[in-house]
Amino acid sequence: MAYYRNDENGGYGGMTGYRPHIQWGSLLVALLFAGFAVCKYYGQSEVNEVTGKKQHIGNITKEQEITLGLQSAPSMAEEYGGLYPDEKAQAYIKQVGHKVSDVSSANIPGYQFDFHLLADPNVINAFALPGGQLFITYALFSKLDKEDQLAGIFGHEIGHVIARHGSEKIQKDQLIQGLTGAAVIAAGNYNSSQYAQMIANMVGLKYGRDQELEADNLGVRFMIESGFNPQAMIEVMHILEENTNGNRQPEFYSTHPNPENRIEKIKEAIDQFSGHTNTNGLQAANPASNPGEIKLKDPNKKIN
Repeated sequence: MAYYRNDENGGYGGMTGYRPHIQWGSLLVALLFAGFAVCKYYGQSEVNEVTGKKQHIGNITKEQEITLGLQSAPSMAEEYGGLYPDEKAQAYIKQVGHKVSDVSSANIPGYQFDFHLLADPNVINAFALPGGQLFITYALFSKLDKEDQLAGIFGHEIGHVIARHGSEKIQKDQLIQGLTGAAVIAAGNYNSSQYAQMIANMVGLKYGRDQELEADNLGVRFMIESGFNPQAMIEVMHILEENTNGNRQPEFYSTHPNPENRIEKIKEAIDQFSGHTNTNGLQAANPASNPGEIKLKDPNKKIN
């Protein structure tokens, strides 16, 4: 930071007689704080058994992820009006979801996948909790035309779970919080935390976009392995775009940042995994042939 004073000649920029005051104690504490956060983040890593990618997830286990998801599921459902009150509809949702999770390479020991239709008729969203609890709102479900589209949504959300994005985000947030704290300490002005948090939010958003692309890639893979048409995932992207009202985007985009090149990346994934088969020895599901069964425009209409 540069300090300027008005010198005797009326000019600015003179530094004569100025001695900057460096708070060495705060700087040392900040360096230690930042160093601890970085070492904690990069000090532990493991290779994901499905993606083959090295991840920084600390010491969070799959069992802890499952527990977190099961404990959070009831309150998350309540935020969207609870579960949709139709047992046949819930059974259908579970059937399609398990076609994707049980037959594809997502079927690995340790996860407990379960699929839920939420009652909210207005908020277009779908999301996954760590460990395998997956949700889709009635508002989004009612926009779909075919089973493959539903499978595409679940494939994407299963991708988040398998890639352990929840645990990655927890660890990344802890790193950002540590570095943010170090910046505040070093500045010696705790009002600067607002600016530090602004930077932290931007970093977190970029990280979220990378996760979305990876979940799309895995979703395409799981769809192909389980016998669904991956082109339906592109159709879902168009459905979301069609339901963007002015500057108001679907709630889905608030939890799933939408990279500009998302559809192009999905097309690349389709080319990448075309002809790909699962490696767990299970038989692929038959692609859906009756798209009319999925429509549920009327909240009082039951699935046949």
